Amino acid sequence: MSTQLDTAYNVHTHRTSTAPEGVIPQPRGAAAELLAEVPTQRTAAPSRTGEDIDALWDEYKATAAPQARERLILHYAPLVNAVAGRVGMRLPSTVEQADLVSYGMFGLIDAIEKYQTDRAVKFESYASSRIRGAIIDELRAMDWVPRSVRTKARSVDRAYAELEAKLHRTPSEAELAVHLEMPVEDLRAIYAQLSTVNVAALDELLGGGEDRPGGVSLVDTLGDERSQDPAGSLEAAETKFLLARAIECLGERERIVVVLYYYEGMTLAEIGRVLGVTESRISQMHTAAMVRLRTRLVDAERV
Repeated sequence: MSTQLDTAYNVHTHRTSTAPEGVIPQPRGAAAELLAEVPTQRTAAPSRTGEDIDALWDEYKATAAPQARERLILHYAPLVNAVAGRVGMRLPSTVEQADLVSYGMFGLIDAIEKYQTDRAVKFESYASSRIRGAIIDELRAMDWVPRSVRTKARSVDRAYAELEAKLHRTPSEAELAVHLEMPVEDLRAIYAQLSTVNVAALDELLGGGEDRPGGVSLVDTLGDERSQDPAGSLEAAETKFLLARAIECLGERERIVVVLYYYEGMTLAEIGRVLGVTESRISQMHTAAMVRLRTRLVDAERV
């Protein structure tokens, strides 16, 4: 085809080199014939009729010519896109549609090679199952999770949905185990296995595409336990300040009980011996101090 285009271009250039200025030269002769055979972007490829496809099938099955097989692949390529689209609807967003189409093309080629024209089955029906099977086989080959774990995940999800619809609430772990007819320990073991099933990319944006302004990735939502939480630090400092003020408002003996019990780690009996009172009296003083502290802290939060 490149040789024909070069020849057409040379003939066209030679015959139109002397065209008057301002006149658009038109191809003539051999150049016009060759350029007419070259498809353009505005010219759609002619669709094949049923008779053409039957003739193409007869040619391929009779001669096994690679050119006939390629034409059949190009004709049935939209079928791969349709099947890949239906399969991809139930897959995570991390699975690329282009990958599914490439997996399905192998199924289409295998279907073309093994299809028998004398069967009373349409090729589209036969090829759809082969394409879908090729996609699923490739996805299973790439999956690091055993099929048994996937089966358990589906059974747990199905049982959870059934109980939720029946009880009109979230089922408990014990209820789910009874519904699955297994001990709670086995159900917890399944949960441990299912924790490795779903994997998310840390750089994947949440709630939008890559072109969404202000998108937040999963890694941005993960907390760093080694760093201090500003809000938590401020709240702890404020609570410590309010608690110190509330303790100062207690009586002397109640303040001593609180300090010895919570800061020195002494028991009520030991505090009673230090203050020279009974353990029951220390318990009453401790209860009264807690009521006063709680009241002052609640009043401080309302302000």
